[in-house]
Amino acid sequence: MATTQIAAQAAPERGSPLEVLGAFLRLGLTAFGGPVAHLGYFREEFVTRRRWLDEATYADLVALCQFLPGPASSQVGFGLGLLRAGPLGALAAWTGFTLPSALLMVAAAYAATAMSGPLAQGLIHGLKLVAVAVVAQAVFGMARSLTPDARRAGIALAAVAIVTFASAAIGQVAAIALGVVAGLMLCRAEVLETPTHRFPIPRRVGLAALALYLALLLGGPLVAAATGAPRLAWFDAFYRSGALVFGGGHVVLPLLKAAVVGPGWVSPDSFLAGYGAAQAMPGPLFTFAAYLGAAMGGPAGAAIGLVGIFLPGLLALTAALPFWAQLRARPSAQAALRGANAAVVGILGAALYNPVWTSAVLGPADFAQALAGFVLLTAFRAPPILVVALGAAAGVARALWLGPA
Repeated sequence: MATTQIAAQAAPERGSPLEVLGAFLRLGLTAFGGPVAHLGYFREEFVTRRRWLDEATYADLVALCQFLPGPASSQVGFGLGLLRAGPLGALAAWTGFTLPSALLMVAAAYAATAMSGPLAQGLIHGLKLVAVAVVAQAVFGMARSLTPDARRAGIALAAVAIVTFASAAIGQVAAIALGVVAGLMLCRAEVLETPTHRFPIPRRVGLAALALYLALLLGGPLVAAATGAPRLAWFDAFYRSGALVFGGGHVVLPLLKAAVVGPGWVSPDSFLAGYGAAQAMPGPLFTFAAYLGAAMGGPAGAAIGLVGIFLPGLLALTAALPFWAQLRARPSAQAALRGANAAVVGILGAALYNPVWTSAVLGPADFAQALAGFVLLTAFRAPPILVVALGAAAGVARALWLGPA
């Protein structure tokens, strides 16, 4: 009886795909600032406010997605939708979070203009300062719960050092690997926590997803070369870019440039114009692929680019989740996850400085605006959408009266 009651208490509340779509569509329209900021938005919305899952489960999901290739924030959103409403919920989460930015990027491709002028620059700069506040709030909240002792704080500091002095992709993977090893060595004395949420994916589905991931990665170039079909070649180029990048966000840009500018499908000027427009868009930066695809082949090209670049990361997450749920229930795995979660705090802390802080806070006025956003989020519990609106308005006002930053 006691076991049944505990299991019942541990079972997460289920929702509907429509509920998930609405929640993520709202974030897809307002979540500016890149992948690190998105993790802050997700934590505030689904851990703190809606309570769809607990802090530990969220941190575990973030740690897993940092290990996998693909866009980490989109993978986390996919996992949150899966947890809340099953496979349709996962699809709804990805659609809601991705579609607004993708449509805006396609529109930008058709307009063939980049964000320019003092007001546009002020708007972008104001949104960057909002990202500073959001990421700082995420680091502050996660540090309190995931690094409560000296050992885990030390793991977080070591992760900061690794990410700071190594390249982005290698540094993130190395930092979490160090966290796993340190957790196994230093965090075994903790009282074990029973995982409260499980992701509804059978093992056979995970294995099928892994097989498809590898088949597309290894067989895609062969099929594209054998058929000579341009659209298959486009899909393969976007798929390989998404499958071989760790860390997501800006890390994918060199791969995309080599994939589409190298063969001459997109001009260097058009590529840079799309990158400039992407900085002002909400949602995942990977929707830059929709811009590139539209420039290459209209709406069909945009769809190919969007599906191609996101699919490998979602397949990798689907393949890993069934085994992840079982591993994290073991004492040794829980110790490793404590270390990995502490490393995630360090990774987020390093990202708060570079690139978020260094690209946004350029003077005392910027610091004051970012601090005001942080206080609104933490002390006044203001909704993120309000902070986004105020930050954007402040950036435009400053550009209007003082000139662009």
